[in-house]
Amino acid sequence: MRSVFSDLTPHPRTAAVIPAAGSSTRMGGVNKLLLEIDGVPVLARTLLAFEDCPQIDEIIVVCREQDIMDYGRLAQAYDCTKVTQIIRGGATRTESVLAGVRACGPDVELVAIHDGARPLVSEAVIRETLEAAAQTGAAAPVVPMKDSVKRVEGGRIIADVPRDSIAAVQTPQTFRRELILDALARALADGAALTDDCAAAERVGAVVTATRGSYRNIKVTTPEDITAAEALLEQEE
Repeated sequence: MRSVFSDLTPHPRTAAVIPAAGSSTRMGGVNKLLLEIDGVPVLARTLLAFEDCPQIDEIIVVCREQDIMDYGRLAQAYDCTKVTQIIRGGATRTESVLAGVRACGPDVELVAIHDGARPLVSEAVIRETLEAAAQTGAAAPVVPMKDSVKRVEGGRIIADVPRDSIAAVQTPQTFRRELILDALARALADGAALTDDCAAAERVGAVVTATRGSYRNIKVTTPEDITAAEALLEQEE
């Protein structure tokens, strides 16, 4: 399959939407996106991953109103020139992501939606989702489950779940813009409770292509995740 993002041909204009509006309750109320991993704030690492990816043309950050100025200063301090807008999110992730997708430039064809709290995503993981979504309309990186998985009911294990039939999904989850705009708007109108953006696409009948994720692409949720991220960086060095 010919690469849609070949260096020899113009690629579809692509935006990254970074939801960064969480309340960080599992960090004790401290804004986890401003915590440092080896001296660099979590959100700065996330933005730089997309800033340094040649296939990304613009970045939209969606956050709480009280964080807009702090994130603007952070983007400027780390020379994230692709950050074109930092906008206020909504009451739910679906509202926030929809606002971000709507804020993309009118010529944007592909949108990569990536958790602000996944600072160690690699260019390879980003690029694979972009390639697949350009071909099929929707894509997301996954990694195989390491642990045995069981079905539990009433506090009792009742069945095995074959590991080869399930995977853990990561971000960026990438879509053709028209597809995810329609899917998110419908989900919001229906009051659907979504676990991620793929669920919105699946609700409207889209098939999401699974691409290769990375165990390095962790989500920072608890203080232990900061330690784990620093350990991963140290191993690479």
